[in-house]
Amino acid sequence: MTQKQRLIYSVLIALAVLAIMLGLSWLQNTGIITEKQFQYIAMGVAVVVVVINGFMRRKVKP
Repeated sequence: MTQKQRLIYSVLIALAVLAIMLGLSWLQNTGIITEKQFQYIAMGVAVVVVVINGFMRRKVKP
């Protein structure tokens, strides 16, 4: 994986996280999920993103 590919994937991941958070916010505002559920899902998404970022960093070739 090159630096350019990592940058593209990072932007895509950021957009995906933004979409997920907006979706979760909408679900919470409509009463489908509670504040606690929102927090747990948001923490899970954050952990997954950190793991993916670490994996991508190891795959970048100098």
